[in-house]
Amino acid sequence: MIIKNMHPTWTQELKEEFEKEYFRQLITFVEQEYRQFTCYPAIEHIFAAFEKSSFADVKVVIIGQDPYHGPNQANGYCFSVNDGVKHPPSLINIFKEVETDIGNPYPLSGNLERWAAQGVLLLNATLTVREHDPGSHQGKGWEVFTDAVIKKLSSQKKDIVFMLWGGFAKKKKKLINMNAHHILESGHPSPLSANRGYWFGNQHFSHCNKILTGMGNKSIIW
Repeated sequence: MIIKNMHPTWTQELKEEFEKEYFRQLITFVEQEYRQFTCYPAIEHIFAAFEKSSFADVKVVIIGQDPYHGPNQANGYCFSVNDGVKHPPSLINIFKEVETDIGNPYPLSGNLERWAAQGVLLLNATLTVREHDPGSHQGKGWEVFTDAVIKKLSSQKKDIVFMLWGGFAKKKKKLINMNAHHILESGHPSPLSANRGYWFGNQHFSHCNKILTGMGNKSIIW
């Protein structure tokens, strides 16, 4: 079963989801796709977003849509790429905003595993994709699963900072209890949105840290 690398607390929280028929069909589809085609991320990294932090440790959620579909890019965390890989345009704009917002220098590596280890859930709505075929694994059940993850976090935890970037992510707001959590919204970091003034200057990274420290939590080292 390809869910073996999940943190055990996530396995426990989501065990009912794993037993549902849609999830069994989804895993059958994914395993078949990986046998027949080149797909991303590597099969052992499909659930990477759930590996580095326990369910209890999640403080921030960033929602993406699809994994990168080019060779060696996707590593299981939304917007993230493997070490040594050229940074995609959206990630470049994310790092530029971090730099101007809180002064952290632009990093060499685009691997956001370091964020995940601090309690940032970097969740794509669809966790797999066929090479050079964006959206190819949409509508197969991943969205049902990741919506269930968001709803479980919303219902069982408090004071998570949800960062919703772009129209797709903003649609997930309906899954979140806005009285129990903090929602930061802006345009998407893609060049199309950012160059129209919908991304740069949103100061989400400093706002997030102010919320976290105001509750006595550690800030994120972005």
